Amino acid sequence: MSRRHPIISITGSSGAGTTSVKKTFENIFRRENVLAAYIEGDAFHRYDRAEMRSMMVEEAERGNKHFSHFSPETNLFEELEKLFSDYAETGTGTTRHYVHDEEESRLYGAKPGTFTAWEALPENSDLLFYEGLHGAVVTAKVNVAQHADLKIGVVPVINLEWIQKLHRDRSHRGYSTEAVTDTILRRMPDYVNYICPQFTETDINFQRVPTVDTSNPFIARWIPTPDESMVVIRLKNPRGIDFPYLLSMIPNSFMSRANSIVVHGAKLDLAMQLILTPLILQLIERKRRTI
Repeated sequence: MSRRHPIISITGSSGAGTTSVKKTFENIFRRENVLAAYIEGDAFHRYDRAEMRSMMVEEAERGNKHFSHFSPETNLFEELEKLFSDYAETGTGTTRHYVHDEEESRLYGAKPGTFTAWEALPENSDLLFYEGLHGAVVTAKVNVAQHADLKIGVVPVINLEWIQKLHRDRSHRGYSTEAVTDTILRRMPDYVNYICPQFTETDINFQRVPTVDTSNPFIARWIPTPDESMVVIRLKNPRGIDFPYLLSMIPNSFMSRANSIVVHGAKLDLAMQLILTPLILQLIERKRRTI
């Protein structure tokens, strides 16, 4: 953690909805004139797309059916922690981009499924913003969570998370239902060991809960809409949070526990704006006091 160079990390599984949460942060940054340096979790995968496919084949031949992007073996956790540590100390660090598709290929000048060269972050940013799989990961070797000043977990209930992943991978990446299902099953041990524990480290969790039947996510034809969902917002340390104000500002919201507020799914963006804007401004004000 750093008063001078704050770090915000958004963590969630593939298909959880971290990209949507990132857009809310971008809107807050734009409105409040906060200059963020952005980090993508995919940039810290150990293997590019072709290498990962080759490694999966090799591991399967050895009998390892659970080789996945969620594990320490397939990610550069040490480099990610070093980036967080370097930024907290100096306000800079080294990162790269993972090129997902043809559009990004034209932007970065690299083939889809590959990485760009390592390069320094832009100078004079107000804060570092990470969005990806491992923004609060803790293992026997690394502790990324300790360096972040504000850690956000995006955690739909598991069936909804699977529905979102199935629809995204089929519609945007051309995968079959069988292929996506195989991916979910292959990742499960690493999901349990390296994704779930992060949500104990996070300061705030946003968990979307559908109010429609999602009992078999593998045959669901549609993703439940915000109007068909509720969101449980859990704050690890609710001290300083004005819950009466939030309840008055967010229609039909209610407290489910002393540190949890439940809002209608369509009001998630409003809730995030109300909760996160003061926390971001606190980080920026704390930073300015050190200069």
